[in-house]
Amino acid sequence: MTSNPSVVREAVPPPDDEGAQGAARAGRGKGSSRRKSAAGGEESAGRGRRGGAAARHRERRREIVAATRALFDQREMRDANIDDIARAVGVNRAIIYRHFSSKDELFALTLSEYLEDLTAQLTEVDDAALAAPQRLAVIAGAYADFCLRYPAFIDCALAILRQPGNYLLNELSDAALQHLGQRLVNCLSIIARVLRDGTATGDFKVEDADLTANMIYLQTLGALHLARTGFIVRDSGRGYPDAVPVDEEQFRSLVVRSVLAAAGSVSR
Repeated sequence: MTSNPSVVREAVPPPDDEGAQGAARAGRGKGSSRRKSAAGGEESAGRGRRGGAAARHRERRREIVAATRALFDQREMRDANIDDIARAVGVNRAIIYRHFSSKDELFALTLSEYLEDLTAQLTEVDDAALAAPQRLAVIAGAYADFCLRYPAFIDCALAILRQPGNYLLNELSDAALQHLGQRLVNCLSIIARVLRDGTATGDFKVEDADLTANMIYLQTLGALHLARTGFIVRDSGRGYPDAVPVDEEQFRSLVVRSVLAAAGSVSR
């Protein structure tokens, strides 16, 4: 290595050497590209990890809801608790509350599953070729059959309905409320459509099809909840009440007649 300062200065490219500056920029550009590429890779990997975690979260929620419904169908809702649900999924109760904001949110999403199945059954039996009263009677009968087949559906629906609206708004996430609301709308819209069609043909007298559909949904739940007790109470005429047994077919027939009455069915 020489100690001559002039030689050293000549060995370094002058500041206005465009070729050298271009090479320097290119070097910096490559380094920047590598840094950007590395950062992009890390960001992509981060998104992948987050996406994987979100997918696992959704899958675990589905498992918990499915286990809840299976437990409800097996034992009925009043005999099932969070610890039972956690054991069925193979987790502890803390995991349940990590995936759901409250027990009511879990029950609301379980109710959504029932409503989805009910909607499928009502859609299957709905026959637009039938006269409106017969068409509505078939739907009402299918609704009653569903309630009798799945008593826990009645329990679950009434458990949510008896809560004040403000309580549900605070206890359920926006996503859960929207999910439940849409499932309920899908079910009620089938009844409302038949009521509108029947009103258009003069078979029904319904001013507000959506309101009447909501009333039919609720009154059927109440009637079939009574059917679960297996008896009614009446005056014995002897100074004390009588508990009189009734069968499910009686209530099913009553539900169909009540639904037609709610629609203002016109005899022809």
